[in-house]
Amino acid sequence: MIEKFNGIFYLIVFLAHFIGIGVYCFQTIVGTKKFMDKFEIDHSAAVIVRFVGALMLGWVIMALYIMFVRPNGVEDTWAFFTLIVIIHACVFLTNFYSIKIDKTGINEKTSNEGIIAPVVFLILSSVLCYGLADKIYV
Repeated sequence: MIEKFNGIFYLIVFLAHFIGIGVYCFQTIVGTKKFMDKFEIDHSAAVIVRFVGALMLGWVIMALYIMFVRPNGVEDTWAFFTLIVIIHACVFLTNFYSIKIDKTGINEKTSNEGIIAPVVFLILSSVLCYGLADKIYV
């Protein structure tokens, strides 16, 4: 499995990235109420919060498929990895605008987590695209 990821470093980055996504996925789908209370989101938004969690669940399922089922591993998976980078960039830009510029719905419980988490995920996914380029862009 390590050779599918060009070594242990990129395997660890892959795991860190998708475990992190999995944590948010779990919080939004299973721990919805607690997640919403943490960010003072009205409970009437539970369906949309779970909707976002379901999108992340799709990423996690695809990552598990690539890791454990797909015979060629990450080979020729450029569309998946590139889409993940683009999504993280869009989430970062949108959240930055929402928190720092527009400020709609911002309150004393609003943290910079909505900016920091997407940047971390953007960096991790970009490192994966760079480090696995010889395999994913086949």
